[in-house]
Amino acid sequence: MSEIYDCIIVGGGPAGLAAALYASRDRYKTLVLEKFMPGGQINNTDRIENYPGIAQIDGPGLVQNMQKQAETFGAEIKMGSEVEKLEKLQDGKIAISCNGETYLSKVVILTPGSDYRKLGVPGEDKFRGSGVSYCGTCDAPFFRGKHVVSIGGGNTAVEETLHLAKFAEKVTMIHRRDEFRASKVLVEELLAKANEPDSNIEIKYNTVATEILGDKKVEAVKLKNVKDETVEDFACDGVFVFVGMVPNTDFLKGFVELSEQGFIKCECAYLRTSVPGVFVAGDCRVGAAMQLATASGDGVVAAMMMKQYLRDPKWWNEKVSDTLQPGGW
Repeated sequence: MSEIYDCIIVGGGPAGLAAALYASRDRYKTLVLEKFMPGGQINNTDRIENYPGIAQIDGPGLVQNMQKQAETFGAEIKMGSEVEKLEKLQDGKIAISCNGETYLSKVVILTPGSDYRKLGVPGEDKFRGSGVSYCGTCDAPFFRGKHVVSIGGGNTAVEETLHLAKFAEKVTMIHRRDEFRASKVLVEELLAKANEPDSNIEIKYNTVATEILGDKKVEAVKLKNVKDETVEDFACDGVFVFVGMVPNTDFLKGFVELSEQGFIKCECAYLRTSVPGVFVAGDCRVGAAMQLATASGDGVVAAMMMKQYLRDPKWWNEKVSDTLQPGGW
């Protein structure tokens, strides 16, 4: 506990690596604690085409570039380091318990990310990246002229289904109920589109997916009607699962304020949490856009706001300014 860091980042995904780059480049002593290996979900992505400035790259390649860039400026990255507990000390520092060790830091940036909620059906894991996707915004262009199935009934499911319809030849939306949970305006837009002559959107109500079928890639999905229990093998080229996100924040319960769904509450402008000196960035926070580019942007914002807090800890209690000029920029 003798070594004190200026900034400890919990999580080594895009948000954490971006924060590490900015913090270390500003010559702050920076440590990233990552429970597995840097990258998080993005390591499972074969092709990225929507990261500004990069026409195409795979997930692991982008992560390697981000990690190397942060380390070039002195960021220390410890893999296999699962954080178990955080504690705000009386002197203002934050103690982080990890693998039997305790680290001390003046500032903590929380970037543990989130995971896509899965259906938990046979074939889902097997075909992830080979026809099974959890992000229409990311992967819809890869299914031009194809027939895809979308699963879900909330706002994200409706929005992403409408987005898929701009690329796929046909989209069949599967919903386990007979009405949607999404907001009224979104449902009206979806139904208007589905009811158009020659629409490429079809909706199957009271239906669930019980298995995803195929050889080397998705070829069909087994569907079951929950009312009459009829079963069919429904041919398709891809399955998009939109049933929610699960933030990786269980270890933070009792430390920072969380939403009912477990996302970290914060001010979306400065990314300050309920604990002074603790910022948040990326998909684990309330209001996150759940995109690679926005997660990276969050990491940058958190690292820049950290400078204001280290200059003047009293800044933490100041309201968000309508000029958004922390530090007199």
